[in-house]
This record gives sequence, C-alpha cells and structure tokens, in this order.
Amino acid sequence: MQFDKPATTNPIDQLKVVGKPVHRIDGELKTTGRAMYAYEWHDPGLRYAYGYPVGSAFAKGQITSIDSAAAKKAPGVLGVVTTLDVGDLQKGKLNTAKLFGGSEIQHYHQAVAVVVAETFEQARAAAALIRVDYVREKGAFDLKAAMTNAETPDPSTEPESSAGDFRAAFAAAPVAIDAEYTTPDQSHAMMEPHASIAAWNGDEVTVWTSSQMIDWWRSDLAITLGMDKEKVHLMSPFIGGGFGGKLFLRVDAVLAAFAAKAIGRPVKVALPRPMISNNTTHRPATVQRIRIGAERDGKITAIAHESWSGDLRGGGPETAVMQTRLLYAGENRMTAMKLATLDLPEGNAMRAPGEAPGLMALEIAVDEMAEKLGMDPIEFRIKNDTQVDPENPERPFSHRDLIGCLKLGAEQFGWDQRARPATRREGNWMIGMGVAAAFRNNLVMPSGARVRLDQDGVVTVETDMTDIGTGSYTIIAQTAAEMMGVGVDKVAVQLGDSRFPVSAGSGGQFGANSATSGVYAACVKLRDAVASKLGFNSADVVFENGEVRSGNRAVALAEAAGHGGLVGEDTIEWGDLTETHQQSTFGGHFVEVGVDIATGETRIRRMLAVCAAGRILNPITARSQVIGAMTMGAGGALSEELAVDTRHGFFVNHDLAGYEVPVHADIPRQQVIFMDETDPYSSPMKAKGVGELGLCGVSAAIANAIYNATGVRVRDYPITLDKLIGDLPDVA
Repeated sequence: MQFDKPATTNPIDQLKVVGKPVHRIDGELKTTGRAMYAYEWHDPGLRYAYGYPVGSAFAKGQITSIDSAAAKKAPGVLGVVTTLDVGDLQKGKLNTAKLFGGSEIQHYHQAVAVVVAETFEQARAAAALIRVDYVREKGAFDLKAAMTNAETPDPSTEPESSAGDFRAAFAAAPVAIDAEYTTPDQSHAMMEPHASIAAWNGDEVTVWTSSQMIDWWRSDLAITLGMDKEKVHLMSPFIGGGFGGKLFLRVDAVLAAFAAKAIGRPVKVALPRPMISNNTTHRPATVQRIRIGAERDGKITAIAHESWSGDLRGGGPETAVMQTRLLYAGENRMTAMKLATLDLPEGNAMRAPGEAPGLMALEIAVDEMAEKLGMDPIEFRIKNDTQVDPENPERPFSHRDLIGCLKLGAEQFGWDQRARPATRREGNWMIGMGVAAAFRNNLVMPSGARVRLDQDGVVTVETDMTDIGTGSYTIIAQTAAEMMGVGVDKVAVQLGDSRFPVSAGSGGQFGANSATSGVYAACVKLRDAVASKLGFNSADVVFENGEVRSGNRAVALAEAAGHGGLVGEDTIEWGDLTETHQQSTFGGHFVEVGVDIATGETRIRRMLAVCAAGRILNPITARSQVIGAMTMGAGGALSEELAVDTRHGFFVNHDLAGYEVPVHADIPRQQVIFMDETDPYSSPMKAKGVGELGLCGVSAAIANAIYNATGVRVRDYPITLDKLIGDLPDVA
C-alpha cells in the first residue's frame, strides 16, 4: 500500500477498539514469568553450553598474540574462539567498529575471545585465564581536548543550515544571550543485557537474541558471518528494554554463532554489565553553544545552535541541533555540527537521539532569554511559535499544537503560583517550577505484515516487529481487531521472527505508527479477499461483531474463511507527504522540585507532560511510555553520567551500582495528558509516535525548576549537588 495522500475516513475511525485503554495482551505472560526472553529460551531436546566474552584491556592498538592454552584446559571448557582465529571479517553495514575478527583494537572492551563451557561459572573462570599481548597506541578520549580538530560531518547528516543573516541580526539585537552547555556520555542501562543463543543446523543458523530491529540484525549478521542471509533465522519475541542500544547488531550474537559452530552445540552468550557500557553503544557527550537575539517585545530575530560531539572514525555526530531548526520562529538562523574523532566506544542512538540532548541545552537557553526579557517563559515560547518550517516557510506543519500543550499544561499544573527565583521556601526546601517545550520529529518506516483468518474466526498477525516493553503486541492486536470487526480476544499476534514480513522495528518513535499502518495495509488485503470470496462489493462491506455484511446479507468470518482460511499480506510504503509537510510531535513538560538549602540535594516533587502526538492508539500503553520517558529525563538531569578515564579510554562507572538511574518511586507524582487530535498526513492510523516525545525537554524543565528554586543556573549536566552548593543562599 502506498500512502501518498492524506488519510480520509477509514475503518480505524470507528474507534471501537483502537484508542481504547486495552490492557497488554502479553501482560499475563510477563507477570507470570512465561514470556521467554533471549537468554531464557529453552528447548528440552537441546544441550546448551555457555559462552563468556573476553574484552580488550586497551582502547586502541594491535593484538600480537593470544594465549588460550590454560583456558582450554580449565574444568568444563568445551572450546575457545579468539578474534585471531576467525581473522578479518567484513563489518556490518550499520556498525561503526568491527564487532569481532582480526587484530585491530578500536575501543576498550572490544571482544577478543569467547570461552565456552558446560556452565556459566566455568566459562567465566576460564575466561580469566586468557592472556593477550598488545601493541598499545595513543588514543583521543576527551571531547573538549579534541574540539579544535573537530570536522564537519558527512553531508548526509545535514550538519549545517542557515536562513537570513544571523550574524548581522544577532549583532543588532537589543537583547541577546550567548551561552555554552554540556551534556555527558550516557548509557542505555536497560534491564535485560545484550544476550543471544545460537544453534546451527548444517549451514543454517538460528539465533534467539534481544534485538529491536530484526532485519537490520539479520542482514549484518549474515555479512559478518560471510553467509547467505536466507540461511540466518532470528527470533526476538520479547525484549527487556533497548532504548536504541539494540538497534544494531551486537557482538553477543556474533560470539554465540562462532562458539556454537566451533563446539557443535547451541551456545548462550550474555554480555556482562561492564561490556554493555564499553563494548556496545552509548549517547556521546556534547558541547553546545546557543545564541539568541530578540526585540524587547520578545520576538526572536536571530537564533544559532552549534554542537560538538565525538565518535570513532567513520561514525556520526549526535544531531543535537535538529530541533532548533523547527521549534521556534526567527528569520535569521544558523545551525552547525562538528564531529571529533574519539577512540571511545561507539556513540550512537540512545533515548530520542538528537532532540533529547539538544533540548537539554536549547530549553535552558530559551528560559534564560525569557528572564533577560522580563517575560514569563511560557509567554515567550508562545510568542515565537510557528506554523511553518522556519527555514522553509512554504512548507507548513501537518499539525502543530505546541501552544495548546503549553496553555493546558500551565492551567493544570498551577503555573500561576510560580514564584520569583529563590523566594519560595517550605522548611529547609527551596521550591521551584520549571517548564520546557517538548519536540520530536515524526518518523515513518516501511512496514509489512501478514494477517491470517482461520475457520474459527481467529485473526493471526505475523510481522517481525518487536516489542521492547512498549506495547507493540497490544496495539497491533487492536488494529487488526478494528479492521476485521472482531474483539481483541479473537486476535493472536506473533512478533520478532525473521520468517515474518519485514516491519519498521522499534526505534526512533516510528515503531507504533509504522507497524500498525503495515497491519492496516495487510488487513485491507484480507478484507478484499473475504469480500471477493463471498462475491461482495468490497467498497460497501462492513466488518463488525465477527461478521462481514453487505446490504442485507451477513456471513460469519469463520464461515467466510472456510477450512483453508484466508491470508492478506502487504507493506505500507510512504510517499512524499513528509517532504511537503513537516511532521512533528509537540508537548509541554512541567516540573516542580525541592532543593535542600543546606546540602543542595534535589528532589522532584511532581511532573506533568502534555503531549500532542496525533491519535493515541492506546492511552494505557502510551501513558506508560511517557512516564517512563519522564523518569529517564530525571536521570539525564540529575544523575546519569558515564565517567571517562581520559588516560585509558574507558567508562569507569560501567555497572548499575556506579551508573545511577532513577525509578518511578523516586518521583511522587507523574501526570500525562494527551491532546485530542489526529494527523491525516502521518498515516492511515492518523497517529504519530509518543514514547520519545515524553523524554524530549524533561531534563531542561528540571534544570529550569532548580534555577527557579535556588537562583543558581547550571549549564553542565548532570545537575549534581556539588554544582549547586557553593552558590546557594545562606542558611537562615
């Protein structure tokens, strides 16, 4: 199905199932422990062995030799596979560094071997016996030190943009700010580690793994193993969190495949927590400079946002300036990104890449500008709203209600009770409120599905779409139920299998909208097949209550399917609507904090997110997405930072004891409001993504609330008490 015109009235608009608060259809499996995650997959007929990875002790250099003799003699050991054994392998298309193979070391904890034994404990003990000799090379590990040598990234990342004459307009602006902000390296810190099981059958391999993007992994695993993609089968029905860290093929799958081949038995490999931080991907640190100039009435006349980040050679930038190109009006504009080559582990997509760290800076700068103008921060944002792409005014937004989000949020949060900075006290606590705009682009991806109708009237959906805890199973079931006129209890959903049609996968906030649109397209084919078999005119058929009707004739779906059943399969493809109309999601984040006047300790008291993200497919699962994202935003603001050892090039706090993430229990009250809207330009579902929108802007709202509470402005994340305590008011 080609989606190249705005959606008109269609079966989804009935909203009998879609849009309703349906509880997760996979919830019972998860709460009873019967949902089988990658490392837990078990076939009673197979004897599993356990692999334990060995990571490089240096960040950059060459391996000269690997001595595995002692490890091979250790109790229970079945085999050892080293990076020198397999030799140079072709790198997957979506990986920046080689995952395995050859003598070159590109980053700390790059995999150099895997030890396989009868038990996990035996494999781990034997792995400590591996001896590796290196020739160590000097590396670059400090972003600020490398900034002077940073270069303009690949043009495909759109590293620069401009409109009007920024420099002249900024110089002439009667009110202006020019400030630098920093965000640190951060880890995905998902609960489930990167884990895989591999089993060979002749020259074919099956891998049970934890992957957000089945087809991406399958393609790159085939390249890495040097085999036909059709002989690689991936399974990933349940995933315990990914947040971008499982978008691209990781080394656990590669090691499991090589190990299983070497010993002739299925092998389980899970990356230990330190290797998750140092071997996989992370959000790279940024240094951002923002300049804003305005008239005294608050109208922005000049805005510029520059960002520096680092990655391995061949990598890409953290696209932290993208939201600044679209969020606020202003005739004279400039954005730019610079990329430094660093020899740290790979920087890549994490929890709303681009907008999340970009808004951490921009939305503080906007508050600072509002204060300098003597304006309320919400009033300033509303004054500079735009309904067109500021860099291309002929290109309108498909639907934009940032103003509605900010106004409703202010009313619901009690914004009129906000006091001047450092003036509100409750005992030892200084109380403050903060706001930030939320923005995330609406992305869409081709997505396929196959829908079967059987003789019992059961509709089964098959797609390689994944569920990373977001509710994919449920909204896909709701879509099929709405389209085929049955209850959710009559829909079975099968996900995460590479034998199914290729879907959008989970990432970039494109998963829900794209995957349900693919199911919509497949259901249209199935509806046509039902109508054709019954001799109905497909233009006037009604699917309702388990029947299909045309005029005064009605037939049960079970009867229509017959013994052979019926199948519909299709893929949603996208036309140029994303080019003719800017498609984005918007919101307002409101936060109240308390800061201890003696210690500088910050506590979040309450949070509100107001989201405008098209049709909400399921308010329960959407709310869960947003409050989870809000909690991540609290971590980004207050605690999350990978500490870099700039001598040796690794992240020191590489476990969940040293890398602190907040949980819902840390925040007494979280509220989410969804604006009632649809966007027919987005998809036949008229929906958009919402999960990452819930994160974008949160950290800045917290930072702004801390300033309102204390009068202390911190521009370097995370905002820890040591950055506050020296400037707090005297204890009275």
